[in-house]
Amino acid sequence: MPKCNVIFPVPLPDDPHKWEGWSNYKSPNFYERLCLDPRANPSNELIEERCRELLRWWQKKLPLKNQPSNPLAQLLRTGLEESSRYLTEARVELLDPQRRREMDDELAAQEHEEAVAEFQKYLAFAIADGTLTAEEEKNLMRFGSEHGLTKSQMISQIEAELRDSGAKRVQPAPLPPTAAPLPSQGPQSSNPQEEFLRLLRLSSLDSFGMTDDQRDAFINMAESLGIEPGEAEDLVDLYLEEADAISQTQPAAGPVRIEAIRSEAREANLGETAQAIHIEINVAAERGRYVNFQNSLGGEMLFIPSAEFVMGSEALEASPDERPLVRVTVSRFYLSRHLITNAVYEKFDPSHVRNRMPGAGDRHPVVHVSSLDTIKFCQWLSTRERKKYRLPTEAEWEFAARGTDGRKYPWGNHEGRGDLANFADRNTVFAWSDREIDDGYTESSPVGAF
Repeated sequence: MPKCNVIFPVPLPDDPHKWEGWSNYKSPNFYERLCLDPRANPSNELIEERCRELLRWWQKKLPLKNQPSNPLAQLLRTGLEESSRYLTEARVELLDPQRRREMDDELAAQEHEEAVAEFQKYLAFAIADGTLTAEEEKNLMRFGSEHGLTKSQMISQIEAELRDSGAKRVQPAPLPPTAAPLPSQGPQSSNPQEEFLRLLRLSSLDSFGMTDDQRDAFINMAESLGIEPGEAEDLVDLYLEEADAISQTQPAAGPVRIEAIRSEAREANLGETAQAIHIEINVAAERGRYVNFQNSLGGEMLFIPSAEFVMGSEALEASPDERPLVRVTVSRFYLSRHLITNAVYEKFDPSHVRNRMPGAGDRHPVVHVSSLDTIKFCQWLSTRERKKYRLPTEAEWEFAARGTDGRKYPWGNHEGRGDLANFADRNTVFAWSDREIDDGYTESSPVGAF
């Protein structure tokens, strides 16, 4: 059933600023009017008791009707006149068995519709890059099952969306085979170290493409050739340095290229390549070679292929350093799907636990760290995994966040979508907060919660 605002502190605070439940009195959901959770199947006795408590709370506020200039009177306004009628109506409806069954059925249907809508949003974001990985599909199925969708419903929606959008499933790169000792075949196999390097070169992997599982498989392969694990690790590092050097000379891995777009002819120039050196980009080939992976800390790293996009903004609210618009080419890179969490960062710096936001758990994003702290974290993770981790450049971050179609928000150009992103919802006390949205968190939320 749809989530209800059922916060009901005992005793009820006299100050409405300390309890938002007072505003539920005319909710279309009769359960919510009485601050009851429909999932808990409240008894008739609880319904009666809750109605009495709320009527008593409002009765104490009736003297405010004669104090129109009082801030509390202005806050409560129509509730001083209407609350008793709405609360009594909710009580009568919920105590009627037939009406209550009908309400429960309606709420269940509404919850299902909301679950389907949320699943569609999740699915649309997952395939926004034109691909659907096995890990993304697994997360989708888990999300759907947690929200009451059946397996057949989820599969049907995924297949329909893939068909309509043209997105493709991407299978994870196969692990290198665990080889038995190779028979000697001439001079190449007479030296196990040279043979191992030859096998590594055949994989065509580099530091970005080789996953931890693939590296482990190669180490096992080296042991089958009679190479000690420590020496095998050194040989893999030697090969990766060689592969990275080759990869950096390829056009697709060229440096970031920036072209200024003259303000007097921006619209015309946006469709031109200007007179800069053109870098050939083969997105399909890059996606075929590089796949998403999970690092040793459990973080999902998303592959972002090389691309060209227009960086900056001419919006009135944009800061001066966002102008002029520039055409930028970024080389392929990986970016973490989620922000770094407290739990992950504290593996690097256990003392940070003292600097957490109040009430922030392990899955909440880490805060109160400096840019130097983040650089040191990347260096620590690089040493831990023997991969190259760093902070994204401004161009890389902007491209990953906005894409190539110039949309204002990830979901499009429409404002007011507090259900997809918000700074302040009904859990806050700001006058400008979005009172129609409740994401369940007053401040930060666990990463991946939405």
